[in-house]
Amino acid sequence: MTWNIRTGGRDRTGPDRRDLVCRVVAAQAPDVLAVQELRGFDRPGVLAGFADRVGMRAHLARSCFGQPVAVLVRPSWSTRSAGPVRRPFHHAAQRVELGTTAGPLTVLSAHLDPYTGLRRRIEAGWLVGAVRRAPGELALLAGDLNTLDPGTDHTDRVARLPAAYRRRHLRRDGRTVDTRAVARLLAAGLVDLWTHAAGPPAPTDAPAPTDAPAPTDAPAPTDTAGWGGAAASGEAGLTAPTRYGGGGEFSGMRLDYLFGGPALAARLRAVRVVRGGDAEYASDHYPVVAELDLDPAPMGEP
Repeated sequence: MTWNIRTGGRDRTGPDRRDLVCRVVAAQAPDVLAVQELRGFDRPGVLAGFADRVGMRAHLARSCFGQPVAVLVRPSWSTRSAGPVRRPFHHAAQRVELGTTAGPLTVLSAHLDPYTGLRRRIEAGWLVGAVRRAPGELALLAGDLNTLDPGTDHTDRVARLPAAYRRRHLRRDGRTVDTRAVARLLAAGLVDLWTHAAGPPAPTDAPAPTDAPAPTDAPAPTDTAGWGGAAASGEAGLTAPTRYGGGGEFSGMRLDYLFGGPALAARLRAVRVVRGGDAEYASDHYPVVAELDLDPAPMGEP
């Protein structure tokens, strides 16, 4: 599971959302949690208190310019090594290597630069390097990449943004949507697990389905994302903003990603965006959860 919890779950002038954050995490019960925007979590006791509440072990990467990130792990999973990705990210990136029955799994939690696409492209290159240095074939990159994907037409969404925020997603010509960071990850052979779960697009000449369509006035489900498959497309994949958690700099965007190497993508069972309930208030981003066919290595195994 990856989640940007917005300023450490506590606003300077707004409500304290940390109880909501903990309830969302507890409800999903992930084995591994990549979490971003941990403002104040580098203060004594804050990270440990959060980790204790959600029943996980935490590994934090501090930030020189922005906010820390972390990877949290269930005690049943053995941690072989952990440490920050030592590059000057605007925020940070944390690496944790876990033992699985299929070999070592390297997990990266990252938060890319919010302001410029060029900077995000550079930071994406640093993440590619970290993945390539990982032992074994299993690698998972998770986080808020602040970047739109290159496979979608984002013109209308970007046009709806206020000018100050629109610039963050445009190239220097002021017209072209900047998708270079995600494109760099894809060019390096990483697999976008959301689009991988959706499968290839249907051919344009495919026959119409035989089932009758739902009435146009049918109520929308509470959780519009669902688990993988055909649900993993279109509006279901958008991760920011939430309904009540703020996020005026977003216009309905997919900015939070789970990427894996081919070996990890082959073990993907399902992926979804968590919506509804506390997730609508806890942050301006929705969590993204993937279910993988992986089991922890027995404790004590090298």
